[in-house]
Amino acid sequence: MQTDRIKPIVMPKWGLSMSEGKITGWLKQPGSTVNVGDDLLEVETDKITNVVEAGDAGTLRRVLAEPGNVYPVKSLIAVLADPDVPDAEVDAFVAGFAVPKGDDEEGGEDAGPQYLFADTPAGTLRYAKRGDGGPTVLLVHGFGGDLDNWLFTIDALAEKATVYALDLPGHGQSTKAIADPSLAGLSAALLGFMDTVGIGSAHLVGHSMGGAVSMRTALDAPDRVDSLALIASAGLGREINQAYIQGFVAATGRRDLKPVLEQLFADTSLVSRQLVEDLLKYKRLDGVDGALRALSGALFANGEQASVLGGDVAAAGKPTLVVWGKEDRIIPAAHATALGSNARTEVIPNAGHMVQMEAAGTVNALLKEHIGRG
Repeated sequence: MQTDRIKPIVMPKWGLSMSEGKITGWLKQPGSTVNVGDDLLEVETDKITNVVEAGDAGTLRRVLAEPGNVYPVKSLIAVLADPDVPDAEVDAFVAGFAVPKGDDEEGGEDAGPQYLFADTPAGTLRYAKRGDGGPTVLLVHGFGGDLDNWLFTIDALAEKATVYALDLPGHGQSTKAIADPSLAGLSAALLGFMDTVGIGSAHLVGHSMGGAVSMRTALDAPDRVDSLALIASAGLGREINQAYIQGFVAATGRRDLKPVLEQLFADTSLVSRQLVEDLLKYKRLDGVDGALRALSGALFANGEQASVLGGDVAAAGKPTLVVWGKEDRIIPAAHATALGSNARTEVIPNAGHMVQMEAAGTVNALLKEHIGRG
C-alpha cells in the first residue's frame, strides 16, 4: 500500500484542554484539489471556532466526519491522496488507521499534566510546556489574557522547539497579587519565572501588553532574550483604545463584557458564550479586580500608553518580528511600522487584535521562520 501518498486529516488539538471538536462545515468537497495552507473545514470547540488548514497537498479523497457531529482529537476525519492511488488502497488506509503511538491518552506528551505551577519571586505562576529540544520559546499574553490565548500557537511551535506559555501575575490561575504593576515589575516577574524553571535564554513572543513586557525584558536583560516577536504589541506608540481597557475592567456581567470582547476580533462571531463565561469566571476571582485596576493605572493612564519602547528596542538590535491585524481596534495597526527597517513587519488583512487566533496559520508560519532564523 502506498501510504506515503495517502495523508490523514485528523481532528486538531488546539490548546491543552481540548479533547474533542464539532465539525461545523467543510470548505472543500470530495474530489477537490488541496494545497498546503488551504482552508479545509471549520471546527468548534468549547473555547472558539476556527478554520483547519491543510498541512499536506493532494486530492480530498474521503470525508469521514459529518457536520454537526463531535469527534475526539486526532481521530481520522478525512483523507488526502494522489489521484492515481486506487480507491481500494484509500479504503484500506481508512480501515487500518490508528492514532500514532505517543499521541494517545496512555503515552506521550498528552499523558502528562496539562498545566504546571512554579513558585517564583513574584508568586505562584501557572504555565504550560510543550515540545522537547530545539530553540526555547516563551509566549507572553496580554492584558486580561492568559496562556490559553496561545491555544493555536503552542503546539504548532512545539513541533521544532521547546515552548513555554505562562499566566503573568494577576492573570489566569497565577497569583493575583502584583507587587509592581509597571513594565519593569512584570519584566522582573518574567525573568524570575525563567530562573525558576531553568530557562537561560529564550525567543520571546509577546501579544499586546505581553509584547511591551517582552521588549522591557530584552532591554533589562539582553542576554536572556534571543529574539523578539511582537504581536499587536503595546509599547510602540501612545495610542490605545482606552474605552476597551475601561470596559474590560468594569464589566461584571455577560451583557457588559460581550461587546467589549467583540472589539478584539475582526470576526465578532468568534466571541462565543463560553469565551465570555470563562472571562467572567476569571474576573470574579478574589484579587482580579484590584490587579487589573493596578495594571491599567500603571500602563494605560490618561487614555494612553505610559511607555514607548520602540526607539530603545530598535537601537538594541535584537532580531525582531512585528505582526499586526489590519482591523485591530485596540492598538492601531499603524504602530506596526514603529521599528522601521529594524524589524520584519507583517500586517495581516481581515484580522483584529487577536490576530494569532484569527489568522493562526499565517502567524504560526511567520513565527516558525523567525525563530528558525534566530
